[in-house]
Amino acid sequence: MSRLTFTLSDGSDQAVDVVRLFNAGYAGRSQADVAAHVAELAELGVPAPKVIPALYPVAPYLAQQTGEVSVQHGRTSGEAEWALVVADDGELLLTVACDHTDRELEAYGVAWSKNAAPDVLASRAWRLSDVQERIDDLTLRAWVTHGAEEAEIQNGTLAELLPPAYWIDVLRERGELLPGTVLISGTIPMAKDVDQFAAGWRVELGDPATGDTIELAYRVTRMPEPIG
Repeated sequence: MSRLTFTLSDGSDQAVDVVRLFNAGYAGRSQADVAAHVAELAELGVPAPKVIPALYPVAPYLAQQTGEVSVQHGRTSGEAEWALVVADDGELLLTVACDHTDRELEAYGVAWSKNAAPDVLASRAWRLSDVQERIDDLTLRAWVTHGAEEAEIQNGTLAELLPPAYWIDVLRERGELLPGTVLISGTIPMAKDVDQFAAGWRVELGDPATGDTIELAYRVTRMPEPIG
């Protein structure tokens, strides 16, 4: 279990003790985008999914608000996503997340790879009810850092992904739309000419109607080589 705290637009804080964490996969509304993502992963040796969209349970302690992700090798990368959070009082929150994934392990099993690195969440969130009517207009962007250079690797809108309402129904049907549940949305396509195996990730969820943005950033740190 991990405990997260989110600051809302009115300055108040909402806490959540994460007891259920899910990562959606292949969750684009456009079949062309889904096919593109499957092709991206195929280049990394990841087999095509058996069911679309997919939903992977993840260890709850991997939901983190952190500025550093430790990895074992150089083939890991993030993914820009939105996150649905059911707070301790039952309120539904929306924030930005980055699903950091072990791409080497992904070739053996996507569910395994999702449990090999954290889902990083921002420290701010919006009440879902405040943005629900314009959910498709919200923007999702990501940048990667290589040395002193930052490059945009993802840029799209939430209209490209299955909406929170879809996953709310799924969780409700499963009896899991309960306090302590966090669901990460799945991602949008990456720019093919940008190296995803980066030293840092920055992800932003934006609301064009208000100009407000929620952002997270973290560095990727290699752990020492093992002995034995």
